Amino acid sequence: MVDDFEIPVRELKARLDGGEEPLLLDVREQYEHEIVNLRGILIPLGHLPMRLDELDPTCEIIVYCHHGNRSLYAAEFLKTRGFDRVRSLAGGIDAWAREIDPTMPLY
Repeated sequence: MVDDFEIPVRELKARLDGGEEPLLLDVREQYEHEIVNLRGILIPLGHLPMRLDELDPTCEIIVYCHHGNRSLYAAEFLKTRGFDRVRSLAGGIDAWAREIDPTMPLY
């Protein structure tokens, strides 16, 4: 089940196809990002507290990871730091590969 704090992959796809450009924030590790990514920027979850100044708190941010657990944690963390327009990609890049782009590598 997806709550208001999460964005379903199909909704994000439709918004991207419609020309919207939220910041996509990958909180996985570098090696995971090199396997497959949705573009955007990479800030591994463990580095996020030290790299907050790289993010604009007024920008809409969609956080993603492999399955959605790390991104949900990261989005909650960002909310507590004044990032009001942040959501987590429900199911992560794994859900994106299953529902949107089956050519993406699963790992």
